[in-house]
Amino acid sequence: MGEPVQPSKTGKFTRPPLRRPKNAEVRSREHLLPAEVERLQAAAKQTGRHGHRDCTLIMLAFRHGLRVGELVALRWDQVDLDGGHLHVNRLKRGTPSTHPLRGPELRALRQLRREHPAAAYVFVSERKGPLTADTVRKMVTRAGALAGIGFAVHPHMLRHATGYYLASKGQDTRAIQAYLGHKNIVHTVRYTELSPGRFKNFWQD
Repeated sequence: MGEPVQPSKTGKFTRPPLRRPKNAEVRSREHLLPAEVERLQAAAKQTGRHGHRDCTLIMLAFRHGLRVGELVALRWDQVDLDGGHLHVNRLKRGTPSTHPLRGPELRALRQLRREHPAAAYVFVSERKGPLTADTVRKMVTRAGALAGIGFAVHPHMLRHATGYYLASKGQDTRAIQAYLGHKNIVHTVRYTELSPGRFKNFWQD
């Protein structure tokens, strides 16, 4: 039998809203592994006319822990291709910071710049305007399916992947906090709590 109907303020009977499944019921974890990120990039690069743009977007999201809103708002005046730096403006009252850009990122960004020399935003649509958050979500989900990840992928999983990757490499929790722009270290601790390195010396065989 279904859920019992309930009377509304107008006296009519309506069914209660369907319960949305919890994240744990949809997927077993909320972060991607580095190998999965690589598969995601490869799938995005081979799909559609904007493969390089989409691959670069995924790379930057992972390497800098960028939220969707931070990705679509990223402007070229935040990118120093000569000095190899990226100025990151955080949403949710997060702390801004300056990150180093490594070789693969610089090469990918320079190619994007050559393709759209007059664009103000790093990731643009065919009309040369910034991508929408919804476009990014759909692109990442599609790439996840094509990459055979095995569960539905959403862009914020790339930010979580950054935190877990840095924690697994033994990076200092305060440094990870600053890198991700967390105001409260509580949001950073969850990454170090799940780091396998915490338990590496528990067994000696």
